[in-house]
Amino acid sequence: MNIQAVHGAIQNSDSGAIIVNLFEGQAISGATKTVDEALGGAISDLIAAGDFTGKAGQTGVLYPRGAIAAQRVILVGLGTPDSLSLDSVRRAAAVAIKKAQELQVRQVATVLHGAGGLALRDAAQAIAEGSLLALYTYHGQKTSDAPENLPESLAVIVPDKGDLPAAEAGIRDGDAIAAGVTLARDLGNLPPNICTPEYMAQTARTMAQAAGLKCDVLEKAQMEALKMGAHLAVAQGSDTPPRFIILEHNAERASELPTLVLVGKGVTFDTGGYSLKTGEGMATMKNDMSGAAAVIGAMRAIAGLGVPLHVVGLAPAADNMINGHAYRPQEVITASNGVTIEIISTDAEGRMLLADALVYAGRYQPDAVVDIATLTGACVVALGSGVAAGVFSTADTLRDNLLAAADTTGEKVWPLPLFPDYEKAIESQTADIKNTGGRTGGVGTSAVFLQHFVDYPVWAHVDMAGMAIDVPEIPYVPAKGSSGYGVRLLTALAQQMAAK
Repeated sequence: MNIQAVHGAIQNSDSGAIIVNLFEGQAISGATKTVDEALGGAISDLIAAGDFTGKAGQTGVLYPRGAIAAQRVILVGLGTPDSLSLDSVRRAAAVAIKKAQELQVRQVATVLHGAGGLALRDAAQAIAEGSLLALYTYHGQKTSDAPENLPESLAVIVPDKGDLPAAEAGIRDGDAIAAGVTLARDLGNLPPNICTPEYMAQTARTMAQAAGLKCDVLEKAQMEALKMGAHLAVAQGSDTPPRFIILEHNAERASELPTLVLVGKGVTFDTGGYSLKTGEGMATMKNDMSGAAAVIGAMRAIAGLGVPLHVVGLAPAADNMINGHAYRPQEVITASNGVTIEIISTDAEGRMLLADALVYAGRYQPDAVVDIATLTGACVVALGSGVAAGVFSTADTLRDNLLAAADTTGEKVWPLPLFPDYEKAIESQTADIKNTGGRTGGVGTSAVFLQHFVDYPVWAHVDMAGMAIDVPEIPYVPAKGSSGYGVRLLTALAQQMAAK
């Protein structure tokens, strides 16, 4: 869908539908009042009858019958005025555009939701994000023709011509971010026979060339030379070779800009290895690369936004399969920093990939490192499915920046503790550490395990296990399939770091 900022008045638009809004418990005002008057009080009648209250997510449709040029008026609720936020605007835009899609409207015009209480550029960005992300579809490998993707265009109406540049900039920002999320969702939705480590690497190469990023991909021999024993152990049971994807934004300015390194787990399919998952547990394991997809998508968005920061994206990718070469419980594996790991469960494989990637991150002398992964079922038990990701951090500032990014994007995180008590659970008799501390405290012990591969002071681990797929109740996120979680969170974090 093409989105443009257009100077004018919403009541003069001849679109197939115009979108106006109402706060819950507030009198009609602004552009909505102007449209109501043009319709002879039709919106007021709808409210008086109790058919529309302005509750967040509520919609209503009116037919002007020639009173104005537009064929339909879509009314969307913004919720209470004190709940106004970028995410409430994002949600309202999503609900409204989906209503237009349901009505099979081709051209839509909308008021700037929240422009009176939010920065205009930010409001325009939220409208673009919410609208584009709400219309995401995945047709996949179906042999039927993909359905027509309507609406085709959205005009964001700007009453004051002097505000056009800010609105246009916000729309560009929203478009760049939505492109990154779309890329991550597409990768997550692909079947594992297509989305292999090499496919992810080639996707990253193609994207990097288009976006102006530097891209390197390490193959097995290069990883062996770097002694990435943890990553390679996971990969050795698969006929599909591993890849280590390196994306870099502003590589030529690395010496003059702060450096943020993003690391994403890329297990393109996880059987659990010899610690075999159940059939039910294996059913969603094509999505075990969602952390890597989030990093690749975030790098696409960061490049599109031109964030003035040196950002490195690392995506270690491998399949966790079973054959005569697969790694086994009780083996001892040596990671690239020399730390030895006793394998307790071959299903605790994601942290093995992250271990070598976190070591590799240190070569950039980073100001901050954030890894993101669908790491533990324990995090889903702790925080719930589709509610929030867990975040652990060695630095309060980075933790607080992630919380602020979560507030901006609506991609929620919740702080969890890096208690040294968890170390006891991963003590080993035959190696430096074990790769799992057992059933209890699984989310905490996994984070403490990762800390053994971090030799820089500012690091955070985001466990997004409950957020990767099938996230309900968010109108701009598909109820089924890949959510694209993490792209907007990591992008907002990079923007925050660049602004300081």
